[in-house]
Amino acid sequence: MGLFGKKKEEKTACGCAGGCSAPAVDASRGVFVLGGGCAKCNELEASMRTALAELGWQEEVGHVTDFVQIAALGVMTTPALLVDGKVLSSGRVLNKDEAKALLQQARG
Repeated sequence: MGLFGKKKEEKTACGCAGGCSAPAVDASRGVFVLGGGCAKCNELEASMRTALAELGWQEEVGHVTDFVQIAALGVMTTPALLVDGKVLSSGRVLNKDEAKALLQQARG
């Protein structure tokens, strides 16, 4: 409670005024799967891990499950793939070859 009995509004890292408990994700650099954690999201994450391993890139795949953060990134259909701040795919599961092609295209 703040002064005069009013509830103090707290901001979380994602800026949702306390509506979620997820910390904000710095999506400007890295590989992220965006989605609630359903089977399709997990399948995309597995494809990304395999693609990264086959490319020889030592990188983790992050998974953003908070829909406030996902919507703030401009994504309305999941699963989605975010690489270095850019949405490369949305609304479908990529196989490892599609994932590798998108990663190579995004990073050269």
